Amino acid sequence: MGHGHNHGHDHPHGHGHSHSHGHDNRHGGHSHGPTLTAHDSPEARRSKERAILIAAALTGGFMGAEIIGGLISRSLALLADAGHMLTDFASLMLAWFAFRLARRPADWKRTFGFDRFSVLAAFVNGLTLFAIAGWIFFEAIQRLRNPHEVLGGLMLWVAVGGLVVNILAFWVLSRAEGDNLNVRAASLHVMGDLLGSVAAIAASLIIIWTGWTPIDPILSVLVALIILRSAWAVMRESGHILLEGAPVGFDARAVAADLEAKLPGVARAHHVHAWSITQERPMATLEVELAPGAVADDVRRAVKARVRETTGMEHVTVEVVEGLARER
Repeated sequence: MGHGHNHGHDHPHGHGHSHSHGHDNRHGGHSHGPTLTAHDSPEARRSKERAILIAAALTGGFMGAEIIGGLISRSLALLADAGHMLTDFASLMLAWFAFRLARRPADWKRTFGFDRFSVLAAFVNGLTLFAIAGWIFFEAIQRLRNPHEVLGGLMLWVAVGGLVVNILAFWVLSRAEGDNLNVRAASLHVMGDLLGSVAAIAASLIIIWTGWTPIDPILSVLVALIILRSAWAVMRESGHILLEGAPVGFDARAVAADLEAKLPGVARAHHVHAWSITQERPMATLEVELAPGAVADDVRRAVKARVRETTGMEHVTVEVVEGLARER
């Protein structure tokens, strides 16, 4: 992970503490649903978990109806929407499970606790969306080659039902504020689903009025493109965190240069590493060489305060070395 040398000795709680510094929103700025931070009361945590569980129940319950409706009416747009609802349901259950898991305290084996599981869940969700989009494209091409009859009336009613369920699920998810990748993945699923229901309604109306069945696979491809766009965004962000990428807006070079320019006690700042456990838990470690006559404790405190001021990062571990170390 690139921060192998010992930094932990000077931090009052090392890296092992499991609390989150989610109150600083400079690292995201957009909010898409419930998120858990250590600042939440137990009631707030429970209500966020409950929101996800309600959305999962709504989605899972209607998914069955949509699959049956899609098979009877022979509509690909409905089946595409049902396929999307399946990943919806899976993503919401994963999000719920990740929140339950994140409650567990850190231990000697997992010093950061289970927070990162939610990022992994978001990444897996992105992958499943790619697979589903691929299946829709393949099926749509087959249907355009060999068009067959679609029951527009039944398709319309099922699609309207799906739209209502999706609006309810999206409303439940977006009521609680926060910035959590896992819930954002879940919200994107529901949003894509909502658009899928709209596409299915449009296709069914066109089939009822004109009898032109190719509109069904054409609109299902449109749904697949929407799915792909959201999947790529979630995978890019969660992949960045899993690869220990620097938090948004953190530039290690700029931080080092700023410390050297602004703090007289710092002769040189280097080995700057920044990463995130989750979006809400950014962290940094760095090494500073003392200027002649500077007091180590004062410099350490000043460096932490300065990094917090410039980047908003709460958890910074600083190792202070004598200036002689420059010969290394």
